[in-house]
Amino acid sequence: MKLYRKAVLPLCFQANAVACGIKRSGKPDLALFYSEAPAKAACRFTANKIQAAPIKINKSYLKNNRQFQAIIANSGNANCFTGAQGLKDAAETSQAAALALGIEKEGVLVASTGIIGKKLPIQKIKKAIPDLAAGLSCGGIDKAKKAIRTTDTFDKEITAKFNIGASTVTICGLAKGAGMIAPKMACPERRPSTLLGPSPELVEGRSRGATMLAFIFTDAEITQKALDKALDMAVDNSFNCITVDGCMSTNDSVMVLANAAAMNAPIDANKNFASFSNALKAVCLELAKMIVKDAEGATKFIQISVAGARDVSQARIAALSIANSNLFKTAIYGQNPNFGRIVAAIGASAIEVKEKDIKIKVSPLKKSRISVDVSVGRGKARATVYTSDLTPEYIKINAEYN
Repeated sequence: MKLYRKAVLPLCFQANAVACGIKRSGKPDLALFYSEAPAKAACRFTANKIQAAPIKINKSYLKNNRQFQAIIANSGNANCFTGAQGLKDAAETSQAAALALGIEKEGVLVASTGIIGKKLPIQKIKKAIPDLAAGLSCGGIDKAKKAIRTTDTFDKEITAKFNIGASTVTICGLAKGAGMIAPKMACPERRPSTLLGPSPELVEGRSRGATMLAFIFTDAEITQKALDKALDMAVDNSFNCITVDGCMSTNDSVMVLANAAAMNAPIDANKNFASFSNALKAVCLELAKMIVKDAEGATKFIQISVAGARDVSQARIAALSIANSNLFKTAIYGQNPNFGRIVAAIGASAIEVKEKDIKIKVSPLKKSRISVDVSVGRGKARATVYTSDLTPEYIKINAEYN
């Protein structure tokens, strides 16, 4: 397997982006990703009990459809906490894209990121979609990766290439996210169902929503079961292991489309699975780390490993407790070796631990990459999570975000 620090679309995928007027800056804010061939889809969405309209629409499509060909994503507006109108706008977005592409609307997944509690400017989006679709190309990925950004300062992109027999398979991933990052991604059910009820009606006041979105495209021939299994494994060890501020978004989504254009020997849960799974894990982990490296206002990238736990779940709970401790994060920013804050966070995590068993090792705090290694002396399991320091700039960014 080879990794490339650039987005290279797999066979039969195209992309494009335009500025449709959602962002006041006039920057690109509407992206379209398209597969010329019908594709399988696997998605994981936020576990937040308040979920944005696009997620509800996507869940409905995933329960009733097996073939997908497009993802349309807007930035600058989360289309969340927008009631029945938000659901209508998300559905109209997918329908307009489907009409421009000549496919069924249930084959178009939708994503939004930006301000929560603000209605989507649906007419601007619908007006822009014909030109958006007409401009699709392989090179359009370079426009699309910028259009999904909100407070991001750089593009998050990665491509993996590997062989299955005589065929070269490509997995290309894009992501965005810099704040409101504490994903806990869950699998949508796949069975016939009616659309979830509307979210609460819009009320006065708006909340920020930076969100984590990841779009992954592959030309692999793979069964649905294997694709779901591989995504579960990849997400659990990447996006579910990062936190910037401990704030879970309403819009977090990871979407994978697999269109079989590589014509490789089929991948199932047994045959050729390891090659695909390892590549997908690498793509997701690299994207997740990029999100932490671009954390709002951050000056440090912090890797926290907890070993000696009874099981992986307890190790991860302890690691995330440290990672989400504001006292720990500010100490790292200030290069203050007050590691009693680590001990306090471990104790607050509620895992079974004894003071005498805890061992802590921290790398030099003057560096931009910090490693924290903890052993709790209770077993053999370990887990690693990734976070950033907490700085005055984070407060400034979020105090002014609107």
